[in-house]
Amino acid sequence: MSGSPITRLAGPLTIAAGAFLVIADLMMLASRDVTSRQATIANPIFGAGQVTLFIGFVLLALAATALYGRQADRAGRFGAFAYIAAMVGTMFLAGDLWFDTFAGPWIIANAPALADNPNGTLVQGAFASYVLFALGWTLFGIASMRARVYPIVLCATVALGGLVGFFALMPPYAIPLGGALLALGIWIVRYEYLPARQAAGAAQAAGAARA
Repeated sequence: MSGSPITRLAGPLTIAAGAFLVIADLMMLASRDVTSRQATIANPIFGAGQVTLFIGFVLLALAATALYGRQADRAGRFGAFAYIAAMVGTMFLAGDLWFDTFAGPWIIANAPALADNPNGTLVQGAFASYVLFALGWTLFGIASMRARVYPIVLCATVALGGLVGFFALMPPYAIPLGGALLALGIWIVRYEYLPARQAAGAAQAAGAARA
């Protein structure tokens, strides 16, 4: 494997990002109270799920960087634009998620009326985050299909997951993107990392035998 250290970690980072997104949504689904938003946010399991999702978003930004680094030479200008769009969208939605995770419970405990009536710039900012995230990851999946470094089917699922990701902060809508990234990360490890390590091991064994 060649490239920067983070590029060489594309497989593990992508697996970790996908796994965190899927696990977080499952935790939030299991602990959500559809009859009471306040009860849902007060549930410690739901809160832990939000923290897990936030960690997943951090890993998502790292995975996007590593994945793009492996295909940058073939992705062209469109690929660069798609990577930037995915990063910007991830940052926007991660900021929204941070607010929901850490500020949301405090607001509900101290000013529940504000939580029940979001409006103005708060709603506008949230909507912009949803759009940018969905657009960015849809474009990233399409750019990856065009670059043909990764399997087209897996890239298509990333694009589809990005499209569904417009609702990524509401379980279970982060699962499609998480599952797509999990499958892509496993493919990278299985078909690229392991053969490379096996080849390196065989070369070392041959060198030792000649010595």
